[in-house]
Amino acid sequence: MQRRLTVVWLVVVAIFASVVRGEELPVVGGVEPQPLKAQVRRLLSALEFLGQPVAGQQLQRLEQALRLEGAESVLAIQEALDPLVLAAVHINPESRVKVQRGPVTARLVQHGWSVFLVKVHNEAGVTAALRVTSPQSEPIHHRSTASPSPKPTITPADVENRWMDVATFDQQPLTPRLSGLPLEYRIIQIYSRDAGKREATLVFDVGQGTQDLGFRSELPVLFEADPAVEVILEVRDVDGSPTMGQFVFRDPQGRVYPARSRRLAPDFFFHDQIYRHDGESVLLPPGTFEVTYTRGPEYRRLTRTITVPAVPQHRERFQLERWIRMTDYHWYSGDHHVHAAGCAHYESPTEGVTPQDMMRHILGEDLNVGCVLSWGPCWYYQKQFFEGAVSKLSTDKYLMRYDVEVSGFPSSHAGHLCLLRLKEDDYPGTTRIEEWPSWDLPILRWGKEQGGVVGFSHSGWGLAVPGNELPNYHMPAFDGIGANEYIVDVVHGVCDFISAVDTPAVWELNIWYHTLNCGFTCRISGETDFPCIYGERVGLGRAYVKIPPGQPLDYDTWVMGIRDGRSYCCDGLSHLFDFQINGLGVGEPGEGGRASVLACRSGDRLDVSVRAAALLAETPQEDIRSRPLDQKPYWHIERARIGDTRRVPVELVVNGVAVERKELEADGHVESLRFSYRPEKSCWVALRIFPSCHTNPIFVEVDGKPIRASRRSAEWCLKAVDVCWNAKKDRIRPEERQEAAAAYDVARETYRRILAECTDP
Repeated sequence: MQRRLTVVWLVVVAIFASVVRGEELPVVGGVEPQPLKAQVRRLLSALEFLGQPVAGQQLQRLEQALRLEGAESVLAIQEALDPLVLAAVHINPESRVKVQRGPVTARLVQHGWSVFLVKVHNEAGVTAALRVTSPQSEPIHHRSTASPSPKPTITPADVENRWMDVATFDQQPLTPRLSGLPLEYRIIQIYSRDAGKREATLVFDVGQGTQDLGFRSELPVLFEADPAVEVILEVRDVDGSPTMGQFVFRDPQGRVYPARSRRLAPDFFFHDQIYRHDGESVLLPPGTFEVTYTRGPEYRRLTRTITVPAVPQHRERFQLERWIRMTDYHWYSGDHHVHAAGCAHYESPTEGVTPQDMMRHILGEDLNVGCVLSWGPCWYYQKQFFEGAVSKLSTDKYLMRYDVEVSGFPSSHAGHLCLLRLKEDDYPGTTRIEEWPSWDLPILRWGKEQGGVVGFSHSGWGLAVPGNELPNYHMPAFDGIGANEYIVDVVHGVCDFISAVDTPAVWELNIWYHTLNCGFTCRISGETDFPCIYGERVGLGRAYVKIPPGQPLDYDTWVMGIRDGRSYCCDGLSHLFDFQINGLGVGEPGEGGRASVLACRSGDRLDVSVRAAALLAETPQEDIRSRPLDQKPYWHIERARIGDTRRVPVELVVNGVAVERKELEADGHVESLRFSYRPEKSCWVALRIFPSCHTNPIFVEVDGKPIRASRRSAEWCLKAVDVCWNAKKDRIRPEERQEAAAAYDVARETYRRILAECTDP
């Protein structure tokens, strides 16, 4: 008995040793040569496409095998290809899958994709897809849920172990499924994040339940990855100074490097791009890469090809080019809705990313001001970075500040709030999110009382209306998380701005236009809601604020510019700046010291001037401009293109209606435009390139009378209060509902009074 056990053990050891060493593979017989040859020729084309062609003596042997006939050809093909096989998969007549190690050396390259063959002996004639997975290739990132404090699901040890990616190559000239032939060769690709020795287990199947018993469908392989080349990037701004740039590296197959699935902060796995400062590096395998590089929408997007040699270190220089620099005109960009946790971000092990990571992205997009907002998911972790002041990571030209989005809080149903310039981020008397008010007005008041600048985020959600008309008199459902309760809060004078650019333009602008027509002076601002609505980059939606000449960039001055309307919002690809009427600049003190208020008499001429610039590609991007306005990107200069020209319309808007239009050549140059208008009654005046850029208004008071532009707008607002109340009241706590009802009543009475004062339909 003992001797029998010893023999069995020796057999097991011998089998295991054979798998580990990758000894010769079994020869498959009974194969029709013609379809096998056709499959092998397609295999050769696929390997060439992937940049790892069969070459030298190996190719000669294979070409000779393909010229042979009958069983001799089948045998010779296997003798030529088997040395390139990493795994041999056997599918038995019951469709059970087992695998053994092939003879090829298991060698990878760090941050690169390596190609291996899989030999498939398909006794069952299966035509399903051959799948390969690995515990070492499981995702290392999870999208956060709406839970206020999600528990980490991945430990640092998990991150270390999940070092590779594996994928079958099933594109043309190969097929997505097995052919059903008794023998064919497939391709798998393996990516390594690390250098050195790493073990991975490859698991093969052809559908659920097809794995053989006893772990025989699993293949442990010890790989060795050669170190990648350290490519040092010299990144220079237009004046030759070192700077941070945005880079996308792609190989000839279009694959992005470093692989998104293996990235760790500060590189984000949901981006193609990475951000690198002058002198920093990226690890790349030897080879040829197409590099796209830029630095935000004020820069041109450039592309060139580089070749990385097989050396330890290599240098490449990238010279950035601008098409405009708004700071030369004293206008400073900002995005006041950026997140470091939640949505697309890393959930664990860090429950988001650090201020250092976010600052890199702000710099890489040439964003002068970035407001990183802590919110419901990861609130208790991220709020540790709130300082009540600009971050110590800020520079003279680039500022970052942590503040609050009221999202995932009891009041969220009434509309998410953007609270900027807070001194304190906990609502009085609360220690938990659940204790905050269940409607918006008290929170906006609290923010204003501590000197904050406050408004609504992603305004269009819940305010959807059909059609593209502005103003639009359809009544939205007020059933979302945008500027819903705004219709009430604006009456109480506690809302500084309404956000735009990150939801459909008509939905955002419509409610704003109606309240402006009633004489309210809330401003508009631009945001991205990164990475929840837009994950492509920070600053995709922007506000530009004018800082007086000779005054350095200062956060308080910038954010007060949002409050006072000394700003415009846009996608960064078009600009309407230095907007003036009769010498009064937008946002500047006017009549009675009020910002943007111009006094005149009936019949006086308004001389309107603005400087405008935009950049369009010479060839129209049909995939953008042909989309409905309620599909992303919601604001984009391409949507404003006139026909197949390179021109866009600049419109003078009075009380929500375009009254004059001029065409601007969108080639990047700055042009001075002038308009003229004679108002008969008080009105608000703005300029827009729809839907790409919108100025804040200048409020023209004719003969000292308030703006009462439209009875229909007043009627719309009055009805909207009722619709909003019916949509929100059941989610306001019973103990708060009486106070809320009273605030809504004040709004109704105010709109009734305004309606009575309106004479123009």
